[in-house]
Amino acid sequence: MSHAPATDPAIPQLPELESDEVTVSLSQLRAARDEVQRFLLPYQFGLKEIETKVEILRDEFLQLHDYNPIEHISSRVKSADSLVAKVGRKGIDGDFSSIRTHITDIAGIRVTCSFVADTYRLFDLLTQQDDIEVHSVKDYIAAPKPNGYKSLHAIVRVPVFLSTGRVDVPVEVQFRTIAMDFWASLEHKIYYKFDRQVPETLLAELKDAAASAAELDERMQRLHRQVHGIRPAPPRTLEV
Repeated sequence: MSHAPATDPAIPQLPELESDEVTVSLSQLRAARDEVQRFLLPYQFGLKEIETKVEILRDEFLQLHDYNPIEHISSRVKSADSLVAKVGRKGIDGDFSSIRTHITDIAGIRVTCSFVADTYRLFDLLTQQDDIEVHSVKDYIAAPKPNGYKSLHAIVRVPVFLSTGRVDVPVEVQFRTIAMDFWASLEHKIYYKFDRQVPETLLAELKDAAASAAELDERMQRLHRQVHGIRPAPPRTLEV
């Protein structure tokens, strides 16, 4: 169980003035920065724990199985600006306790795999570890979003042991193939370019591209099985 501090302050607010000029003391800036950094610290440590687990799996596959199911790993902890923006979008209270309860993707890691089967295999290997608790799963590979987005999302909790005791930290883990990752990266850039007001013609092209990426994933996995003499596995679906 997570242990919140005795006093759980809100995200520090700087003074608001009617004019465009705001004067803030250096001590206020430092206090605001320190409060947010203190709040984010367990998430940084939780992310390190998950990164280490994934890297161990990758290194074991390379050493013992002469095969690497992981193409690359990327991770991030939300910045203060990004966190404040999400608090506003979700309409939740700005105190750290509410943020801790309602925002579970403050720490996130993306594992890009070679094949669809590898995404599920790595999900199993990570979530079956006895110190990992699965909080929620969204299988957008088996059931893509309407726009064509595909990825396997899991919110897991990992224990972090601080000087003040144990804290169970939520970390979002995304598993996707190279093709899925390429499509998602392009989609993100297009939505950013058009400030989320993407023309219908481009949306249709994006959805068609998602279908092409899915077809490529199927073809490459089929070739991989033929080369290595692997029998096709039954379709996999996780509970959402």
